[in-house]
Amino acid sequence: MVWVGIVGCGGIGRVHAKSLKGLSNVNLCAFADIQKERAEEYSKEYTGGEAGVYGSLEEMLEYGDLDAIHICTPHSCHVDLAVAGLKKGISVFMEKPPAITREQFCLLSEAEKESKGRLGICFQNRYNETSKEVGRILREGILGKVKGGRAFVTWNRGETYYTESGWRGSLNTEGGGVLINQSVHTLDLLLYWLGKPMKTEATISNHHLKNVVEVEDTVEAYMEFTEGEDPVRATFYATTAFGYDAPILIELVCEKGVVRLEGGSVWYRTWEEEEPIYFQEAKGLAPGKEYWGRGHEACIKDFYHCIETGEAYGNDLPSVENTFNTVMDIYESARNKER
Repeated sequence: MVWVGIVGCGGIGRVHAKSLKGLSNVNLCAFADIQKERAEEYSKEYTGGEAGVYGSLEEMLEYGDLDAIHICTPHSCHVDLAVAGLKKGISVFMEKPPAITREQFCLLSEAEKESKGRLGICFQNRYNETSKEVGRILREGILGKVKGGRAFVTWNRGETYYTESGWRGSLNTEGGGVLINQSVHTLDLLLYWLGKPMKTEATISNHHLKNVVEVEDTVEAYMEFTEGEDPVRATFYATTAFGYDAPILIELVCEKGVVRLEGGSVWYRTWEEEEPIYFQEAKGLAPGKEYWGRGHEACIKDFYHCIETGEAYGNDLPSVENTFNTVMDIYESARNKER
């Protein structure tokens, strides 16, 4: 049995709590939040009031006997809290992003190397049924090598989403806007299938919340993954200035055809076939919003399976380094106006 605590009892913490409650090898036994009453509410809701309640991670680590913690706090706190847990030798499962600066990422990497605890990053969309189906199509070579891709995230985030949070919309606490927060999962999938960009060129803008937030609401990026006359390349576009939270779209063009992931469905066809072949994900009860994807439960379950068996975890820190570095590259390209 793995004894687990959650740090940060806000919206995303509920998704983690619901996922953990469904695991037979996990005892969800502690909650911490700087607003202690929120931790008390979590304890009542998820453990009938039996779990320990704390006002900080330091207090939780001092008085709680834990094997693992989940970091579900504002972005700027992620690394400090994760490092504190890793230094205690306990395992850490972090919400995205793993860091908001390159320096933070290095600190996290060093802490992981020196700790006997395991570190997992919540890039849960890798576990979506649709993502697995695209992976199967590519792995089996049905469409040949990937030649390029495009991805779109068109969601809606209004003024109150930022002003009521106390931390969103600030570069110091959020680290950025639509790129590092809402659309990073989609970028992660695009890179998961295309690899490491050799060249990145991007722009960022704030169109609909000027004078309200410091961060971008729109990002556009162009990436090249190989050199030569016909490089493998991709385009990426994300905005929170759309009218509603539309399903994400990722399309990969390959040697023999094309595959598209859109929301809960996937279709592909070869250049010789007129009719595409469709895949529709099952309508399950896993926690999470449909336009996010519902991979949290599977992602978290796999983390604890790997802790139990000693197997390598697919969402460890090295596995997300390419995505993190590309996010930093996009921001630097946009701010410095250079490739």
